[in-house]
Amino acid sequence: MEVLGSRVLVRSRDPERARAFYRDVLGLAVYREFPGGTVFFLGGGFLEVSGRSDDGPTGAVELWLQVRDLRAAAAELAEHVVREPRREPWGLDEMWVQDPDGLRIALVEVPAEHPLRRDLRE
Repeated sequence: MEVLGSRVLVRSRDPERARAFYRDVLGLAVYREFPGGTVFFLGGGFLEVSGRSDDGPTGAVELWLQVRDLRAAAAELAEHVVREPRREPWGLDEMWVQDPDGLRIALVEVPAEHPLRRDLRE
């Protein structure tokens, strides 16, 4: 199997409100819009908010978004933070926000000294 692209689909109880959150609060750039949906750029992939669901999200799924400056993101998203930034045991700095349906979004900064920042080709 050859994977050519990827996209996360979000079905919301209130799609317009969800689209506004991802566009206006998180500031994701719009890749394309179509009747009933919006696709946002999401780092190396895409996030599509389309369709509708009467079910809320479960704790089994969350979004993981790497940011350059977690403190700046925390200040910008202060009213949406559900867990303040902190260093995790695995060495990443992480905080959580939620979308309007309660989907947890982990915002993560990789510290300069973390192994993910090292070139292991040496």
